[in-house]
Amino acid sequence: MTVLFYECYVVLRKIYTEKTYIKQALLSPEILEKDRAKVTKIVYGVVEKDIELEYIISKLCQKKPKNSVKIIIKIALYNIKYLSKTPFSVTDASVSLLKKMGKGANAGFVNALLRNFSTAKIEYPTDKHEYISVKYSYPLFAVKKLVKKYGFEKTESILNGFVSNTCVRFAKNVNGEEYLTKKNFKFFATPFKNVYIVNGFKMQEDFYNGLYTFQSLGSVAICDNVQSGEKLLDCCSAPGGKAVNLSERFKEVVACELHEHRVELIKSYVKRMKVTNVKVLQKDATEFCPEFFNAFDAVLCDCPCSGLGVVKDNPDIILSRTENNVKELNDIQLKIINNCSKYVKKGGYLYYSTCSILSEENEKIIQKFLENNEDFIEAKFNSKLNGNAEKYGVTYLPDISDGAGFYCCRLKRK
Repeated sequence: MTVLFYECYVVLRKIYTEKTYIKQALLSPEILEKDRAKVTKIVYGVVEKDIELEYIISKLCQKKPKNSVKIIIKIALYNIKYLSKTPFSVTDASVSLLKKMGKGANAGFVNALLRNFSTAKIEYPTDKHEYISVKYSYPLFAVKKLVKKYGFEKTESILNGFVSNTCVRFAKNVNGEEYLTKKNFKFFATPFKNVYIVNGFKMQEDFYNGLYTFQSLGSVAICDNVQSGEKLLDCCSAPGGKAVNLSERFKEVVACELHEHRVELIKSYVKRMKVTNVKVLQKDATEFCPEFFNAFDAVLCDCPCSGLGVVKDNPDIILSRTENNVKELNDIQLKIINNCSKYVKKGGYLYYSTCSILSEENEKIIQKFLENNEDFIEAKFNSKLNGNAEKYGVTYLPDISDGAGFYCCRLKRK
């Protein structure tokens, strides 16, 4: 167990101190292949429960432990509370790890803290907002916003609804149902053609051959809301899932990204899926591009956002999200939609989407946009995926939309 905890520590240190993305950190060569699945489970669990684990530590000790020691404590607490490992074995492995890392001076402190956790009853906050934040490890500022809009009961339902599903979308020339049946996978149909939720699905050679790809159900739903046409601009396109999906319904798709490495991600996606009608460019969505003016039947602005609708798949999001950086994102979101609206032909459509469930990033952005752009009106759509109808657009909530949160709105240029 000591070796396993050390492997988890190496990954979590990259996440907490070096701000490495969780998926990248898990590529660490220091993880033994035989331990990779266990390390992944523990690392995702610790990060996903970070707010709760921080709260528990604050209740068990008055003095804040150093980061390296705190990471080991979090690994231990998660194993005891959520993986039902025996307190003795977890404490023994944690103390051994500290000694091997030259941090033996902290061994007595960690030993006492873990023994205390095993016997003490942790009292959770009496304030309802704080209680929900700790219980579901969701940022307090976001909990307050959700409660203000939905009330306490619905907010708990939303946060309890987050599930990580493996959603597989097959290429148009592949019969997904036949493929999955032949491979003996357990799968469930979705409201969308050739898109399935699959249990225990593992990436195989056919992935690299372009027979299928992974695309979240919310992302598929956003694409499904887009009306077919001749020419589409996907202005914040990486990694390229929406552009490739929509290439089946548009004669030409232009996919843009700000940074070169994200441009390469799209190119790689397009090449793997053997798509020939997607043009990939490096462009800043906040800066006007003259050759795009009035050039597109449809423009999709899948804007940078807090990601607070997809915390199950990307739990490291909660480590950096604050109310202030959501406000900063709001400025970027407005700049993008205001700029890219200029690229829509008369009679064409402008789509705005995020993977957030906060009104400030969604319908409130649309409201501000419409107040200053009288040549656009909302164009309602009937979504195949259950969602919460807003004044403008639809919010896909985890508890009613199969496990994740997204937003989409369709506008038409007069």
